[in-house]
Amino acid sequence: MSEPRVKRIKTCLPLCKTHVTSDASLARQNFPIVVEESLCGVSTLLMEVSYRLEALAKIFEQSDLALPRVSAYFHQESEKELKQAEAMLQYLSQRGGKYCNKNIQVCAILPAVEMMLNQWKEEMSVMLELIQLAHEYGDPHTASVIKSQFIQPLVPKVKLIGDLLTSARRAGCTNDSTGGFGEYLIDRLQETLTNA
Repeated sequence: MSEPRVKRIKTCLPLCKTHVTSDASLARQNFPIVVEESLCGVSTLLMEVSYRLEALAKIFEQSDLALPRVSAYFHQESEKELKQAEAMLQYLSQRGGKYCNKNIQVCAILPAVEMMLNQWKEEMSVMLELIQLAHEYGDPHTASVIKSQFIQPLVPKVKLIGDLLTSARRAGCTNDSTGGFGEYLIDRLQETLTNA
């Protein structure tokens, strides 16, 4: 017998539109369908963020830009986001849930960093909303896991990329692909990128 559909609370969480619930799973216990759908959607969002960061890394590896430290930072963050997505999918599987499967054109540091900051801010708000949803549906375990494994590591990233954005603006980085001394300075002076 399937779990009855409950009225969905208005939310901005990314949902899996083609989600198939796993009622037959023996591991499923006290796991609201709404939370399962949201975890599936958020894990997809994390994979998309990872993809975008990797695409940015490849853009800054190109010979016309050649900013190796910036590229290494984007690659490193892409791997971290992918690990977060994999951790969320593993948690979804442990709870008896199912995962359903579903063109970046940036050529300068300033828009790339702005895009990354916006992605992480969106990710942060989605995670906070996921915690709220889990609490409202009586699932404190999910709320605790999301807070400790997904939000706490995100806070220093948002701070670092915000500082980088400020530094890039002060150094004179632009939104066009011409590049200049500002981009060179950011690449050379931001050794904290790959050490973060």
